Amino acid sequence: MEKHNDCEHESRCVDDHEELYRGAARPGLPIFPLDFNASSSDFRQRRKGMTKMTEAARTTVDKDQVEWFSKMAAEWWSPTGKFKPLHKFNPVRLAYIRERICAHFGRDPKAHRPLEGIRILDIGCGGGLLSEPIARMGATVIGADPSEKNIGIASTHAAETGTQVDYRAVTAEDLAAAGEMFDVVLNMEVVEHVADVDFFVNTCAGMVKPGGLMFVATINRTLKAGALAIFAAENVLRWLPRGTHQYEKLVRPEELEKPINASGMEIVHRTGVFYNVLQDRWNLSSDMDVNYMMLAVRAT
Repeated sequence: MEKHNDCEHESRCVDDHEELYRGAARPGLPIFPLDFNASSSDFRQRRKGMTKMTEAARTTVDKDQVEWFSKMAAEWWSPTGKFKPLHKFNPVRLAYIRERICAHFGRDPKAHRPLEGIRILDIGCGGGLLSEPIARMGATVIGADPSEKNIGIASTHAAETGTQVDYRAVTAEDLAAAGEMFDVVLNMEVVEHVADVDFFVNTCAGMVKPGGLMFVATINRTLKAGALAIFAAENVLRWLPRGTHQYEKLVRPEELEKPINASGMEIVHRTGVFYNVLQDRWNLSSDMDVNYMMLAVRAT
C-alpha cells in the first residue's frame, strides 16, 4: 500500500544537508507551441518515433542530450554557473534520500556516516553533485554517466575533495550486462533526458537487490510544468540554458509507474518539490504538477 507524504517532517532535515552539500540553450530550439492536450500514449509513440530504434539496437542513451550536457561539463561544480538550479535543489533531495534510506534499512539518520556499507548507484551522475555527498554519508557509491567529460570533471573534483567515488563512463545497460547489483539506485533528474524511458527504468530497476530501493526524480508533463520549468526557468528567469528541457520528453508519474511495476517493484512514496521564492529554497510538497520524486522498493 502506498504511504502518504511526510513533507513537513522531511523538510526539517534540509538545513543539515545544505551544510553537508557545501562540503562537497541550444540556439534556435523552439519552446512553444506545445501540445498540452496530447495523451500519454501519444507522447510514448512520439518518443518511439524519434528514437527510431530496433530491438537489437535498443539503448537508453540520447546522444544529443549527452552532447548537450558534455558541452557544459566544466560548470558542474560552479554554484553560480549553468547548474545553479541543481545546487539549490541538492539539499532537499539529499535530505529526502537520507531519511528514506535510513528508515528503510533501520539506520540512524543523525549518525555521522549513516549509509555505511550500503552500495548505491547514481545513474546519470553528471559531475557528481549527488555522488559526493552520498559517499560522505558512508555509502559505497558508483557514479555512472555516458559522458566521458562529465566523468572526468566528477573524478577530478572527487580527488580534490578526497571523496571516494567509483566513477564510470558507462550506460545503465552496460552495468546491467556486467551483472552489477545495488542496494539503492538513484535515478535523479535523468529520465527526461534518455532515449527510451521504459527501457531505462526497467534496466535500472533490474539492478536493485531484493529488499532494495530506487529513487526517481523528474519533471511532470503538465501545462504548469511547461510554463514554469521550461518557459519561465529557461526564457524569463534564465535559471537554465534555453533548450535544457524539452516538453515532449517530460514524464508523467503514471508513465513511470508502469515500467516500475512491471519490473517487480512497488512505489511506496511520492512527493512533489516546489521552490519557495521567499525562502530561496526548495521544499517538499503534496503538489506534483511540476517537480516530483518517487520511491520504489523491491520485495525481499
